[in-house]
Amino acid sequence: PLTLEVKRQKRAQKHTQARRLTQEQIRPGTPEPVEGRVHVHVQTELYLEEISDRIIEVDGECQTDEFLDRPPTPLFIPAKSGKDVSTQIEKGELFDFDIEVKPILEVLVGKTVEQALLEVMEEEELSQLWSHQRAFAELRNAEFAELQRLEEQDRRIREEKERRRLEHLEKLRKQKETAEKIAARAFAQRYLADLIPSVFNNLHDSGFFYDPIERDIETEFLPWLMSEAEEELQKKVLGRMLLDSLIRMVVETRLDEFSRPPPAAQTKGPAEEPGATDAAPEMSGEEDAADQPAAEKEETDQPGAEEEPS
Repeated sequence: PLTLEVKRQKRAQKHTQARRLTQEQIRPGTPEPVEGRVHVHVQTELYLEEISDRIIEVDGECQTDEFLDRPPTPLFIPAKSGKDVSTQIEKGELFDFDIEVKPILEVLVGKTVEQALLEVMEEEELSQLWSHQRAFAELRNAEFAELQRLEEQDRRIREEKERRRLEHLEKLRKQKETAEKIAARAFAQRYLADLIPSVFNNLHDSGFFYDPIERDIETEFLPWLMSEAEEELQKKVLGRMLLDSLIRMVVETRLDEFSRPPPAAQTKGPAEEPGATDAAPEMSGEEDAADQPAAEKEETDQPGAEEEPS
């Protein structure tokens, strides 16, 4: 039985080593770091352990009170009951020790050997369980690392897809914006083709484009000429008004003179003083001839004054 157990243990160890080598060969290695980066060993256990050069030590003290010495506990002796009876057994009456102790020794030795075998088998089973646990932990760590690698690869693929999608959307947006700009430029050119001449015509009609000499004549010379002509006309009008006022005064004076009745001496002897009377009509005739237009104008302005002497 011991030889079979040893052979089985050896076979189990060989199988474990072969399985470990196979897993190491199947397990993909860590790729080389890219340029500018290095690999760093990290803890992949479930619970992280802080690693430090010096273990943290804390001193603690406890103060206890002194106790008095306790007296030893007396031995418990139960109360005696019943009666003492004794029996005398001679040697060889009950059993033979050499004969009766043999099955007991066989049982004890058998149980001891069986217990020892059980302990050895338990230890072997524990070692196999530990080896299985180590193999399972290695396999789990390998699967976890592979899962992390796949998740990282999937994340990179998703990020690349998202980046490509955003680039495509940006490209479409730029194309649309370019098409809109081209269309707007064509529309603006087509719209401004007729707008610019009309705008220039309107500006020219409004007077924004002008000849500086013509503008200078219109703004400087013509106003000056008009003001000078107006002053000259005002002077002429003023002269005419003064002349009209003089003529009016003369006419009014003569009307007053003619409207007076002649004196009696002049009516009785007109032939005695012909010079004065003849000179007066001749002067009046000359003045009438000179002032005829003004008198006619005055007569037209003052009809009541003409009616009065008549």
